[in-house]
Amino acid sequence: MTRKLVIAGIGEVLWDVYPDAARFGGAPANFACHAAALGAEAWMASTVGVDELGDRALDALEGAGVECGTVERDGEHDTGQVLVTLDSSGHASYKFADDSAWDHVEWSTALESLAGRCDAVCFGTLGQRSPISRATIQRFVGATPQQALRMFDVNLRQQFFDRRTIDASLQVASAVKLNEEELPKVAELCELYASTPRHMLRELVERYDLRLAALTCGVGGALLIARDEESTCPAVPTKVVDTVGAGDAFTATLVPDFLREMPLAEVNRHANAVASFVCSQPGAVVKLPDYLVQWA
Repeated sequence: MTRKLVIAGIGEVLWDVYPDAARFGGAPANFACHAAALGAEAWMASTVGVDELGDRALDALEGAGVECGTVERDGEHDTGQVLVTLDSSGHASYKFADDSAWDHVEWSTALESLAGRCDAVCFGTLGQRSPISRATIQRFVGATPQQALRMFDVNLRQQFFDRRTIDASLQVASAVKLNEEELPKVAELCELYASTPRHMLRELVERYDLRLAALTCGVGGALLIARDEESTCPAVPTKVVDTVGAGDAFTATLVPDFLREMPLAEVNRHANAVASFVCSQPGAVVKLPDYLVQWA
């Protein structure tokens, strides 16, 4: 029997507050939930408040099969929330609550132990908006084994990013995933010289010695670059309900497939299929059909 991959998400845990309901979310939390659904031993590393939303967040994570031994409780700060607005095509915009529990992720022996076991970790920019959590996330990623896939999911939100954080994250990462809106901003901040998306992605791979880079392009599908190999894949047509969490589902599919050394084109096809399905459903974390879970 193949050993389960140990995969962690570290960063924000929050609730996406829609006009009609609050749904569980946060990019690394969504990632961990989908990684668990796809068969990994998935962990979440974060902090939630000692409040009802914190209780519900833990219930949501555990219900999705995610290990929560590295999710701390903070009695002084509320569990994170973000107001989500959807336009007529289902695309989301966000407004984040300030100084939430996930801004206070402290280093611990539990985090150190988990980091040493990880086959992969996923982290982003938003979770690093506070100095406390930024230091913990950077330390955690750096403490993972050298062969672990350190996936930097560039989730640029509002004003919560800068050149220093992006560069530091790319320095410690071994993989990066970003979308077509984020790439030009990263290119400007990192002073990339390439003029096309493909060449920008290639320049990131070469400058930061990355094992894998992924560019998602919505209905345009995705481009993957892994050292000397490339794959482009069109999106799977679907009726979009909302796009929240689709990128996280893409990343959660990409990481274990890549670690299992599936052909890059197949990795891309599977990740696109999972992301497309998530777009067809309300909310960021949804039950995946068996054919997507048993893809290999």
